[in-house]
Amino acid sequence: MSEFELDSHAPKGPLQDRWKQHKYNSRVVSPANRKKYTVIVVGTGLAGASASASLGEMGFNVKTFCFQDSPRRAHSIAAQGGINAAKNYQNDGDSVWRLFYDTIKGGDFRARESNVFRLAELSTAIIDQAVAQGVPFAREYSGYLANRSFGGAQVSRTFYARGQTGQQLLLGAYQAMSRQIAEGTITHQSRCEMQELIMDGDRAVGIITRDLVTGELESHIADCVVLCTGGYSNAFYLSTNAKGCNTSAIWRAHKKGALFANPCFTQIHPTCIPQHGELQSKLTLMSESLRNDGRVWAPKNKADCDKRPEDIPEQDRDYFLERMYPSFGNLVPRDIASRAVKLICDEGRGVGFEIEGKKLGVYLDFAQAIKKQGLAAVEEKYGNLFEMYQRITAENPYETPMRIYPAVHYTMGGLWVDYNLMTTIDGLFAGGEANFSDHGANRLGASALMQGLADGYFILPTTVADFLAKHKPVKSENYSMQIDEAMSSAKSRIDSLMNAPEPSVTPDEFHRQLGQILWHACGMARTKSSLEQAIKEIQTLREQFWQKVKISGAEYGLNQTLERAGRVADFFELTELMCIDALDREESCGCHAREEHLTEEGEAKRNDMDYSYVAAWQYSGDISHPTLYREYLHFDFVRPSIRNYQ
Repeated sequence: MSEFELDSHAPKGPLQDRWKQHKYNSRVVSPANRKKYTVIVVGTGLAGASASASLGEMGFNVKTFCFQDSPRRAHSIAAQGGINAAKNYQNDGDSVWRLFYDTIKGGDFRARESNVFRLAELSTAIIDQAVAQGVPFAREYSGYLANRSFGGAQVSRTFYARGQTGQQLLLGAYQAMSRQIAEGTITHQSRCEMQELIMDGDRAVGIITRDLVTGELESHIADCVVLCTGGYSNAFYLSTNAKGCNTSAIWRAHKKGALFANPCFTQIHPTCIPQHGELQSKLTLMSESLRNDGRVWAPKNKADCDKRPEDIPEQDRDYFLERMYPSFGNLVPRDIASRAVKLICDEGRGVGFEIEGKKLGVYLDFAQAIKKQGLAAVEEKYGNLFEMYQRITAENPYETPMRIYPAVHYTMGGLWVDYNLMTTIDGLFAGGEANFSDHGANRLGASALMQGLADGYFILPTTVADFLAKHKPVKSENYSMQIDEAMSSAKSRIDSLMNAPEPSVTPDEFHRQLGQILWHACGMARTKSSLEQAIKEIQTLREQFWQKVKISGAEYGLNQTLERAGRVADFFELTELMCIDALDREESCGCHAREEHLTEEGEAKRNDMDYSYVAAWQYSGDISHPTLYREYLHFDFVRPSIRNYQ
């Protein structure tokens, strides 16, 4: 692998003028020439669908791919609570600058100023775009769009459509994409998974895909490739992500030369339905918006943990977030709330099901909100979320407090990208959760949808066009040798999976074991010794995987076991890098809580002197010995300070 200097290509000058000036300096392709260029977009969630629709509308030829049976099934649809934007409709002091600062601070000062300000600046245009598409945001009686509060902010800036915001925004992007399919600018393939990146020297010129119904491998050549394939939280096995979510596309790109940034920065969401059994395979998120009106508490006395919550008197309840963080109360950021919940359960004051000898759960109580606002008002705001909780738990949250516990949710790490969202591979872009760019060490609630749509609707159309304007259109017939090389690599991997020497263990069982190792060593709490041990265990288990993985069925035709095996194989390599990254970062920041670097109160102790950088890892040819590059962070407009929410 070649060595290089990391250059973010972030513009200089006044922060508020950088994106405007950057757009002015970007090249464009004339309308008559756009149809000569082809762009591949892998993944059609919010970032992918919006980027595809925008590029298609501009006149480029776009090829899109997703492994679901429809783009409407992308995991973006699961986002519940809302999308941030600095509209200041509530007239409560919000602004682009305040959203910028809250996001930088929420990420514990581990993100680029230029990227974060651009995100805050574009947030208002996203709302206008979505409203124009017919997204049914909640409205006040006056007709203005309604807002609610989310963690890490003291203003109301979160726009929402009940608890279905991700679904409604995705349908808006999907209909825009569908229009371009009808116009002929987009060619879409569902049930199709990327297997390999086609490289011409240091430039990406296409992908190899596998048809998940027939098993056929196909090659696709394009002038550039955009990966919008989401995050990698399913490495933990138990997460709030859909079971199909994976890391394969970005990991295959990483092994071709794309640097992987901050892989250990994985977000733990505090309001999830607790695990109820050892063999459970999926966790369910309850929206952070519930913390607007719900109060989080646990019994003060261990003896009360087995009582019904209704039988515990008010004076024996510990509203611990309100006690520990009086300024923000129940709306502290996700990493802060998660560690507080874990602390309570570690003290033996957890409630609910017992997992590995410990009760893992606290209460989220709406009794006071119902008493003050009335049942109808609470039902109007949260009804579909309450219904979902009741269907899963068989408990009525209007009468009995919900039980919640932290779970793996979002990944701030991802492919390293510059200001243009281009990776370290020429011609390979990454958008949405597939890149690392905007959230630092912790993502504030309602910012994921904002980033995905900012990347897709506004940033990638500018930066992709700038890249294409500098290159002549490619011709697929010129890349037969490159196609053969990538095709051979994809076939070899499938052959190895199908022909393990001692096939006896399913991919899911290997994944479950891997997830347990990762959760205990690189979850909410991390130590040097646990990470070192986890790396050894992952290496040993990975060797067993390639020796013993059992795949029923054939290589061709529908074979979901083979699909899962390929994804688990990539998780085995990624998880080792996650632990290496966590071990290397001798500080606590955001979601990364090294127990050696916490205050007596359990708060994170950053080390800005030594670790104020993005850790970007290069595949060296040896999974266990990656090469570290550092992009040092410079703060010209905010001063990194103690992250205080008290």
